[in-house]
Amino acid sequence: MINNLLDILSYENIYLIANWGVIPFWLLLIMLPNHGVTNFFAQSIIAPLLLAFAYSLVVFDIFLEGNIFDSFELYRGLDDLYSMFSSESFLLIFWLHFLAISLFLGSWITRDSQRYMIPRFFLTISLILTYFTGPVGLLIYWFIRIFFAKKINFND
Repeated sequence: MINNLLDILSYENIYLIANWGVIPFWLLLIMLPNHGVTNFFAQSIIAPLLLAFAYSLVVFDIFLEGNIFDSFELYRGLDDLYSMFSSESFLLIFWLHFLAISLFLGSWITRDSQRYMIPRFFLTISLILTYFTGPVGLLIYWFIRIFFAKKINFND
């Protein structure tokens, strides 16, 4: 059964499904940040679990191919990292990781902005930047947050 699933879900299909699949969650965060539907879908564990499932499928496929030890090239240097990502499977794992973490971060930014009553304009800018650049969006949000929260706190 797992092999049949891996045959249907090629790396290209997983990539396309994941890429297009996160867009509705991001649109909910941007367009309806305070709505119950957003709270249920985009601010829950649903999307990260779906991405984790796809991630697990790719890892399992790598394990079946016997290439699992290639992942240790990650720590040997930038050239080895480049070599590791020349493999379609490891590149896809990186991308799924990025999508999951960025969406999780976008959800946190949305909830946190409600706590400090940050205007929607600034929230939207932060979310768009987080969608495209991840950490840069967080950095911009953090500076906005300092202004509205009137404090610097790293523990929220």
